[in-house]
Amino acid sequence: MFDGLFVPADARDALGDSAWLAALVEVEAALARAEVAAGVIPEEAGETIGAACRPESFEPSALAEEGRAPGNPVEPLVRALREAVGDDGAAEYVHFGATSQDILDTAAMLVSGRVLGLILKRLEAVAEECAQLADAHRVTPMIGRTLLQQAEAVTFGLKAAGWLVAVLEARTTLVRIRDERLAVQLGGASGTSASLGDSGSEVLRLLARELELAEPVAPWHTNRTRIAELGSALAITAGVAGKIGLDIGLMSQGEVGEVTEANPGASSAMPHKRNPVGSVLAVACARQAHAQAGVLTAALVQEHERAFGGWHAEWPALVGALGYTSGAVDGARRALDGLEVHEERMQANLEQSGREPDLGSAEAFVDRALASYREVART
Repeated sequence: MFDGLFVPADARDALGDSAWLAALVEVEAALARAEVAAGVIPEEAGETIGAACRPESFEPSALAEEGRAPGNPVEPLVRALREAVGDDGAAEYVHFGATSQDILDTAAMLVSGRVLGLILKRLEAVAEECAQLADAHRVTPMIGRTLLQQAEAVTFGLKAAGWLVAVLEARTTLVRIRDERLAVQLGGASGTSASLGDSGSEVLRLLARELELAEPVAPWHTNRTRIAELGSALAITAGVAGKIGLDIGLMSQGEVGEVTEANPGASSAMPHKRNPVGSVLAVACARQAHAQAGVLTAALVQEHERAFGGWHAEWPALVGALGYTSGAVDGARRALDGLEVHEERMQANLEQSGREPDLGSAEAFVDRALASYREVART
C-alpha cells in the first residue's frame, strides 16, 4: 500500500521481483555468451544455457524462500537453472567461474540503470517547469525569507532559477554515474577469477560489452564506492526535489498564499482544504531516500574479500533509495505542473514587510540559469 502511495508505478515495476529476476537471468545468459566468445565453454553449452534463461521459468517468491538458507537468491536460481538445462553436459557450465555476488551485483547495476533512466526523464520535466517559471517571473517581486523571517526582496523567477540550477546539478551527477559507474562484477570466489584461468579479464570485458555496462579495473566485491556514489547521488537528487516541495508547501500556507498546486489533495475531515500533496510527497520521499542512502554509504566498511552482512544490507536499501528518489522527483513534478502563482499576494506580502524592492542582479542570475538549462537541453 505504501509503495503504491510513494513510488510511481513505472519505478515499482522496474524495481519489483519480476524485474530483479529478469536481470539475474539476463546476467547468467550474458555470462554464458561471453564465455563462449572467450573460448571458455563450448558453443553448444552456451546456446543451451541461453535458451534456459527464461524469467518465466522461475518463481521469485520460491527463490527468496529457498535463498534464506544460503543467504541470497542466486544460489537457488543457479540450481534451478542447472535443472532446466538438463543432463546433456551443459549444466556444468551454468554460472561457470562466477560467484553469487557477481551475478547479484551485476543485476543490481542493470536494475539501477533502468530506474535511473526513469528518474532522469522526470528530472527533465521538473527542469522544464522550473525554467518556465524562472522565465515567466524573472521580474515578479516577492519577499525573500531567511530563518523563516521576512528579509530583502527577491523575485519568484530567481527562486525558480535556484531550483533549476540544483536540478541540473543533480542530473549531471546521475548521468555520470549511469554512464561511467554502473559496472559489471566478475571475480569468482575470492576476486581472482581463478576458475577462468588466464581468460578472466577477457570474459570480464566481453560480459561488460554484452550488458552495455562499464568494465571495472578489477572486481569490486568489497570496494563499494560505486554503490555509495549511487546512493549519495540519489539522496542529493531526492533532496533537490524535496527542497522544491518544501518551498512550495511553505508558500502555499493560507497565511502566505503565494502559490497553489494545480492538483491539490483533498482532506477527509475538511472539504475546504487544498492540500499541496505533490510537495508533501516530495518531502516525505526525500527523507526516506536519505535514510536508505545512509545504509548504502555505511556498507563501505566491509571485511576482507567478502562482506559479513554489509553487502546483504544493500539490497533493500538500494531498492528503497531508487524508489523513493523516483517518488521525490515525481512529487516535485506534480507540485510544479500548472503551479498557480498569485502575484498579487506576493506583492501584498512584500508591501507588508515595508521593504523597498532592490532586485540587484536577480534578473541576470535568472538569465545565467536559463542559459545553463538550454545548454543541457541541447546535449
